[in-house]
Amino acid sequence: MVDNKDFNEELKENIQEELDNETKAENPNIDEEVEEVSEDIKADEKVIDFEELKGMLIENSDEPYAEQIARKVMNEKKHGCPIETTTRLKEVIEEALSFLPEADKKEAVKKSCQRTFQALRIDINSEFEVLYQFLEKLPDVLAKGGRVAVLTFHSGEDRIVKKSFKNLHRQGIYSEIAGDVIRPSAEECSMNSRARSTKMRWAVKA
Repeated sequence: MVDNKDFNEELKENIQEELDNETKAENPNIDEEVEEVSEDIKADEKVIDFEELKGMLIENSDEPYAEQIARKVMNEKKHGCPIETTTRLKEVIEEALSFLPEADKKEAVKKSCQRTFQALRIDINSEFEVLYQFLEKLPDVLAKGGRVAVLTFHSGEDRIVKKSFKNLHRQGIYSEIAGDVIRPSAEECSMNSRARSTKMRWAVKA
C-alpha cells in the first residue's frame, strides 16, 4: 500500500510543477505520473459531501472560493467524473472560478489550487489531529519555567496553537504566553523565501 505521506509529497511536487511552469501543464507525462500514485487514494473519494468539502477548504486553508470549488467538485462526482489527477483538479478549479474577471483569474486559480491541495493534504494526513495531540501532551514534558516555541506555516495551524496556549494560560498551566504572533523580518524572508508564511508563538510553563 502506498504510504499517505509519501503519496502526498509526490502529489504536491506534481501540482507545484504545473503551477510554476505553464508548459508542464500541457506535458502528458504529468498525467501519467500522477495517475500511477492516484490509484490508492483519490481526493474525490475522500470527500463525502458538499458541506464536508466546503468546510475542509475553509478550515484547513482559508479558501475564499470554498463554496464554488466544493460545488463544482461534487457536481463532477455526481455526473460520474472522478478527479484522479492534479491536471484535472486544476481544470475543475478553473471552471469553478470562471466567473472572475480575466485579469484576476490566473492568479486566483493558482492560489486556489495551492490552497485546495493544502486542505486535502491536511485532511488525508490528519495533520491537525497530530498537532492537537502534541499541544495536549506538551505541558507534561515541560519542567517548571520551561519554554516552548511553536512555528506554524499557515493560519489553520496558528489558530490551533493560539487557542491552546490561551486556554492553558487561563488554567494557570502557562505563566506567560506570546502577546502576539512573531513573524519573520524582511531580511530573513529575503534570505529564505519559505519563511514568508511562518508564524511563531511561545509559552512558559508555570
